[in-house]
Amino acid sequence: MTKEIKELTPRNESYSQWYNDLVIKADLAENSAVRGCMVIKPYGYAIWEKIQRQLDDMFKETGHVNAYFPLFIPKSFLSKEADHVEGFAKECAVVTHYRLKNDPDGKGVVVDPEAKLEEELIVRPTSETIIWNTYKNWIQSHRDLPVLCNQWANVVRWEMRTRLFLRTAEFLWQEGHTAHATKEDAIEETVKMLRVYADFAEQYMAVPVIQGVKTPGERFAGAVDTYCIEALMQDGKALQAGTSHFLGQNFAKAFDVQFLNKEGKREYVWSTSWGVSTRLMGALIMAHSDDNGLVLPPKLAPFQVVIVPIYKNEENLNAVTEQANRIITELKDSGITVKYDNATNKKPGWKFAEYELKGVPVRLAMGERDLKNGTVEVARRDTLTKETVSVDNIATYIKNLLDDIQRNIYKKASDYRAANTVTVDTYDEFKERIENGGFISAHWDGTSETEELIKEETKATIRCIPLEGDVEPGKCMVTGKPSKQRVIFARAY
Repeated sequence: MTKEIKELTPRNESYSQWYNDLVIKADLAENSAVRGCMVIKPYGYAIWEKIQRQLDDMFKETGHVNAYFPLFIPKSFLSKEADHVEGFAKECAVVTHYRLKNDPDGKGVVVDPEAKLEEELIVRPTSETIIWNTYKNWIQSHRDLPVLCNQWANVVRWEMRTRLFLRTAEFLWQEGHTAHATKEDAIEETVKMLRVYADFAEQYMAVPVIQGVKTPGERFAGAVDTYCIEALMQDGKALQAGTSHFLGQNFAKAFDVQFLNKEGKREYVWSTSWGVSTRLMGALIMAHSDDNGLVLPPKLAPFQVVIVPIYKNEENLNAVTEQANRIITELKDSGITVKYDNATNKKPGWKFAEYELKGVPVRLAMGERDLKNGTVEVARRDTLTKETVSVDNIATYIKNLLDDIQRNIYKKASDYRAANTVTVDTYDEFKERIENGGFISAHWDGTSETEELIKEETKATIRCIPLEGDVEPGKCMVTGKPSKQRVIFARAY
């Protein structure tokens, strides 16, 4: 059974299959009966809840409040902002009828032709249009601004090729939508939320990210500017981990959202939107995990410590449990989440393999000898190392160990990114280097034609124009034309 639990396709054999195996075998998610949609299983959802809870706290610390808007959007709303509808038109699921009826031939149910909607409804791919139609009623004066709303919701973007967490027809996310009196306030909000995402990715997910701006060809449909955080996965591909959009006055004009400013003049509001999704689960898996299973940063693990008793008989188990309960109380009093697995239908070796696969940061094992010696065996998931320590001051020891694991996981990911980030000056070198994966910093002339040429010939895209880093001007590696600064290229998910 232990072998069966741990049987994952090695990463160097097939990274894609390793990922799929791990999502399934670690009980994170599975494909559903609805093509392209997933079932997030309890262990996977527990990780998402930790992500959600922490982000929600960070949003509220910056003055945002939660609201909820309809799942359905009238089709006419999507027509009001031209770039927006063009960007999402091919991904929309459409509701045309509101009722079913029994099939006259007795073959189940059919759509009732008499129940056709006067106007079709779109299952939200994103909520800008329905929210800005709502904000029109909320905003009349500068005193009503800013509006700082966030929504936790599901969205649907019809996908033909799907992969659990990374790309599914329906996924979970949060979407912030804010309204401001000035352009400067809206841009400040956009950058502020990008920083929140970057802080979360690095401090909680232990994933280093590059903060930057998307090119016009890669920005969000309807945005003036799209800011993003980009992460590097272990296979050398980039993953867009979050986006924050400065929308200008585009949606305000489309939905006629105006306010009376301090001078008594009417003007359109300035807006932003920003979001992260269950795609972060994919980033968490691919940035840290290994051929033995998940490696979870302690700050996002459903439980940070698991205690497994080693026993010969019921009397022995009771004695170990008594000691375990004292340790559990001490750990919980120190804010550490812990699970005690005293199930008698699985052997300790099976449990060790299961919790290793599920990425539990720390495993404690105790047996008769440990009781006599006042010790416990401590195994850390990130390094797969073990040591025997005293149970005295165990909470302090574990707390320090968890902090060390969090730092070590981040350092490993950071070192990997550093080792797989290169600077090139010629297109020939670029084409050679891109085959190895990783981030490539290179000069680009700023034209969409050159951007498309590089994408067609190498399958690499401009991930972002970094907000920090090498801003020295140079010459485009392809055309030799002037370049304002280096940009980041990679092949991506």
